[in-house]
Amino acid sequence: MYWSDNTIQISKIGDKYYPENLSKIKTPPQQIYYRGNFDKSLFAKSIAIVGSRRITRYGKDVIDKFVSLFAANNVTTISGFMYGVDTQVHQKTVEYGGKTIAVFGCGLDVIYPQENDRLYTQILESGGAVISEYEPKAKPHLWKFPQRNRIVAALASLGVLIIEAGEKSGSLITAKIAWQEGKKVYAVPGNVTSSVSAGTNLLLKKGEAIFVTRAEDILGLKPKAESQNQHPELSLLENKIFKVLKTEPLNADEIAAQIDESVVKVGTTLSIMGLKGLVIESAGKFYLQKLLDR
Repeated sequence: MYWSDNTIQISKIGDKYYPENLSKIKTPPQQIYYRGNFDKSLFAKSIAIVGSRRITRYGKDVIDKFVSLFAANNVTTISGFMYGVDTQVHQKTVEYGGKTIAVFGCGLDVIYPQENDRLYTQILESGGAVISEYEPKAKPHLWKFPQRNRIVAALASLGVLIIEAGEKSGSLITAKIAWQEGKKVYAVPGNVTSSVSAGTNLLLKKGEAIFVTRAEDILGLKPKAESQNQHPELSLLENKIFKVLKTEPLNADEIAAQIDESVVKVGTTLSIMGLKGLVIESAGKFYLQKLLDR
């Protein structure tokens, strides 16, 4: 396995360690700057995941669902290190013990956005890599991000997955590049009333992306059958709450009404489930934070 240390390394086109998929695109970068693990095996089974910077709770849940299975199957995730979907993809991959590659739209000595300083280190510590075609001190500019997208698409052996993208999202540029390069493009359908899902839904409507609802659709795996039995690690009331929240997020009153229990009992149980990391509250509604029998 080929590893770099914390100094920035350079791989030029034609070098032994220059990614083969990247050399095949119409305008390959003449050189790539990188930190971290740059072994070719990292790209052999990889998926690019991109989407809106204005990620919603739905988007976070979708990423959690997909990335957990990708990590479990040693699939490297690739994204652009920006706010929203990109950041969530990198973070969740690290959390699930997977490897992720962040493609920068600036130099590797410029952490942008600055809030991702810790994430930068986590990606390297988990065996992933950060890469860029720009010199280490190069600052971010708007024109650099569409340029970066061709690298994101090129490195992914399994194709590009779009999660929450507006009609004019840069993610659609990545999808177009992937399609032009003969890569598969996948899209997760979104809420028809959500502006951040308008782009993904349009891709599906036009037949420009493959409809997917789970990672198994991409990996060619047989979906795990949903357990119809109660989860033994949960109490009877926790099981009832878990079941209704699998359908949609609800507030405590709505949950109590659906399962015919007192709001007081439901509220107490939700607090316990929150401590267990099973649910999370946002804007007065409760969402499943952790899905059992994934």
